[in-house]
Amino acid sequence: MIPNHPKINYGKTGILIVNLGTPDSTSWLDIRKYLKEFLSDRRVIEVNPLIWQVILNLFILTFRPSKTAKAYKEIWMKDKNMSPLRYYTESQAKKLSEQINNENLIVDFAMRYGNPSIRSKINDLQLKGCENLIILPLYPQYAAATTATVCDEVYRNLMKMRWQPNLKIIPHYESEPLYIEAIKNSIEKKINEISWKPDLIIASYHGIPKKYFDKGDPYHCYCHKTTRLISEKYSDIEIKTTFQSRFGPQEWLQPYTDKTLEALPKEGKKNILVICPGFSSDCVETLEEISIQGKESFIKSGGKNFEMIPCLNDSDDHIFLLKHLILKNI
Repeated sequence: MIPNHPKINYGKTGILIVNLGTPDSTSWLDIRKYLKEFLSDRRVIEVNPLIWQVILNLFILTFRPSKTAKAYKEIWMKDKNMSPLRYYTESQAKKLSEQINNENLIVDFAMRYGNPSIRSKINDLQLKGCENLIILPLYPQYAAATTATVCDEVYRNLMKMRWQPNLKIIPHYESEPLYIEAIKNSIEKKINEISWKPDLIIASYHGIPKKYFDKGDPYHCYCHKTTRLISEKYSDIEIKTTFQSRFGPQEWLQPYTDKTLEALPKEGKKNILVICPGFSSDCVETLEEISIQGKESFIKSGGKNFEMIPCLNDSDDHIFLLKHLILKNI
């Protein structure tokens, strides 16, 4: 026995739920910092890195932060001084910890970009005695630009650790029955709240460039699989898959959500619901892009009624689903 050996905590399992990320505030500087980290990820932008860094630093990071800051200001939770994504992810971790209620299981959350970082949380969990680490990326449908980049960051940080924990990463869950049931329940809840009958439900997923799909990314197929399974559970109203949030001039997965919303009133569909099954928490893409911009575009094009169904957020159904995924993988 080495004298004065430092105390080492052990015997715990750390559970880390990981979401995309969020700026620390709506300030130009914080937005720029967040965008730089996000758009520098080679999983997200598959362009020659030397060329891309010139474009990113000289053009995008000069002009885009102001536009992005405006969007975040529209949805920022001023009373809590944080974005909805940060609030709901933090709440999910807290509720999971309460539901699991096991002193040997420590539940925490991290962001792939921004704070709290994956690095800081892995280090913190190890210091608390976590010899086992379970990572749950909060992306139901796998994509290289989401799930895979979380894995990359986890692996990068483990490479720097002398004493690595055992690791398990929970895979995508696009067809998990509890997930489909939770989505169906959220649709029915919204239907019961409104006084009109929708002509159509749009299931809007975050898009990826079509060339990523052509290279073999399975994301497109997983999105359509989710919509099909939801439609089998809830067949009263047609559900149509679309893709949002495209960026840059290249072709992305189609049909585009914004173009679809503009065209629907001309097709006689003037009463619609929109749901975003690929997002585990409401965020700038759902609240500003869909609930504000999307609604405005739809109404201007002749639409009559428009409602967005909230993401699962920290609802009981969602916590039950996440708990199930975690316990199944311990």
